[in-house]
This record gives sequence, structure tokens and C-alpha cells, in this order.
Amino acid sequence: MKTQPLRKVVFLDRDGVINRDSPDYIKSWSEFEFLPGSLEAIKLLTLNGFATIIITNQSVINRKMVSRKELDYMHIMMKKAVTSNGGRIKDIFYCPHVPEDRCSCRKPNPGLIFKAKQKYRIDIATSVMVGDSAKDIECARNAGCGYAVLVKTGNGDEAQKILKEKSIYPDLIARDLLEAAGWILALDK
Repeated sequence: MKTQPLRKVVFLDRDGVINRDSPDYIKSWSEFEFLPGSLEAIKLLTLNGFATIIITNQSVINRKMVSRKELDYMHIMMKKAVTSNGGRIKDIFYCPHVPEDRCSCRKPNPGLIFKAKQKYRIDIATSVMVGDSAKDIECARNAGCGYAVLVKTGNGDEAQKILKEKSIYPDLIARDLLEAAGWILALDK
């Protein structure tokens, strides 16, 4: 018997959406700081039946600033914190490449979303991508996500300018992930 495709999926960028971003990159768990409201937002999405999947560029790997083991440890700790606050992260997909590698998984390319789709049989047309950069919104559009939400907690102001120049528009510009989650839950009614 075939399983039904996942229809309630929210893809989240990590840095600038869930945790504070840094121009020097997030290289250790000690540098990882949850943004206000992000844990509550993931909890609300979880409690309302949404699968939350992280889609993140992590060029710190190929820049030799962090090992895969160190990044995996950060993600384990992040998932534990989310779980202890009542939320759940279904999976994490990351691109280790630098922009010059021109890989298909580095956002704005949709490769990571396509990997998630293949693994979990996701109905992309009903999914939502939440990010803080132009790359996130472009990735959502390139993948065919039903909705794209830009949050202003990271690079949102700069992203708005870039997106406007490219005539690419998010479905919502939210103050933060918590506001985005409220909008997503209202869509589901």
C-alpha cells in the first residue's frame, strides 16, 4: 500500500530564521543562539501537524571552518532543544559547497528540497519555505513550493531589495518565524 504524500510541510532556512546569523558563520554550538520566538514557532507548527524540515547552505564545511562531525553535533543539539520545547524537526538537509562549486543543492537551486521530496514523498505544491534571504525565496520558487515567506530577522531587508530587482515576491514578509508560523496556521484553516 502506497503512503500518501506529505502535504503539510514547512521548509525552514536555519541561520537568520531559527538562530542568529553571523557574517563570520556559525561554527560551534556555543555560537548558536535561538532567535526570540523561533522555538515557539516550531512547537506551534508541530502541534498543528506540520513536518518541519531544515534546508540550509552550510559552506563552512567546504571552507574547512567546521567538520561534518561538528555540524552534525550542532544539529543534534538544535533538535534536542526544539524537542525539549515541544517541537520537532523532521530532518535537516544541508549543502556543504561554496558558491563557486556550482552545485545543484546550494540555494537558490532547489536540490535540497528535491532530496527531501524524494525521501518523504512531499507534495511540494502545498509546502511553505521560510527564509531570510533572497536565495531562500528564489529556492522556493525554483522548487515549486506553494508559498514563500521572507522573515526580517536575518538578511530580510537586504533580501527585499534583491528580490524586488529580480521581480520575485514572497507571499508574506514577516517580522520573525513566530509571525510566519501564525500565517501558515491560518492558511491551513
